[in-house]
Amino acid sequence: MCGIAGLIRHNQQPVSLSDVKLMTDAIIHRGPDGEGQWADGNIGIGHRRLSIIDLSDKAAQPMFAQDDRYVLSYNGEVYNFRELRDELRRRGHDFTSDTDSEVVLKSLIEWGPKALNKFNGMFAFAFYDRHEKQLMLARDRYGIKPLYIAQQNGMFAFASEQKGILALPHIDARLDKEALLEYFTFQNILTDKTLLRDISLFPAGFYATLHTDKLGGGLSYYRYWDYHFKEPTKKVSAREYKEELDRLFQQAVKRQMVS
Repeated sequence: MCGIAGLIRHNQQPVSLSDVKLMTDAIIHRGPDGEGQWADGNIGIGHRRLSIIDLSDKAAQPMFAQDDRYVLSYNGEVYNFRELRDELRRRGHDFTSDTDSEVVLKSLIEWGPKALNKFNGMFAFAFYDRHEKQLMLARDRYGIKPLYIAQQNGMFAFASEQKGILALPHIDARLDKEALLEYFTFQNILTDKTLLRDISLFPAGFYATLHTDKLGGGLSYYRYWDYHFKEPTKKVSAREYKEELDRLFQQAVKRQMVS
C-alpha cells in the first residue's frame, strides 16, 4: 500500500524533519516495513513503506537520483515497469534495485510529465526537482491511489490520507458545510471536497506543479488523461469481441500478478 506525505512553507521558513515525521507516523498503517523523511529548506517529503517487489534497503524512500537532484515519494504499482526499465537502460540509465519505484523516478527524469502516459498502473506520487525548486504531484487515471492536499496558514501539505495532514500542528480542522450538504443529498461527495474545508482530493488523471521558491504560489494543474469513448468504425463479430475481451482480461490479470 505505502503512504506519502509532504509539506511546503510559503513563507520560506524551514521545514523540520519532526514535522514530516508527524505526518508519516499518522499513516504508519499504510507502510509498517519502513519509513523515511527528508527536508531541504522550506520543503519536506516523507514516506511509509510496505515492501512488496524489492524487499532490500535499496528500494527505500524517499528515493533520490544518483546526483541527488531529484527526490521521489511514491505509492502504487506500475505493472509495466520491467518493459520501461529495459527502455530506460537502452537510453543509458543504470538501476541499483528491482523496484518499480526506481523505474518511476528515472522515467520522470527521462521523459518528464510525458512519463505518466507510459505508466500502466495505479499510483500517487510527489517528485521534486531540487535545481528548479519545483514539486510535481500526480495521481493515476482512475484515482485508485488516494492523494489529499491542503493549503492553509501559508502552508501547503499533501498526504495519502487526511490524517497525515491533520497531524501537523496549527492545522485548523474546520467543517465544510457545503461538502456535508453534498454528502447528505447524494450519500456521497462527488466533487473534490472533503468534510474539512481546506482539505481536498487531488483529481484523478491530473498532475500539478508548484514552485517552492515563490511566495504564496499555488498549484498549476494539467490533465494528462481523460475518458475517450467512441463507437467502433469497423464492425466485427460477437466471437471476435469475446476473444478480444478474454485477451485483455487475461493480460490485465497477468500484469497485476507481478508482485
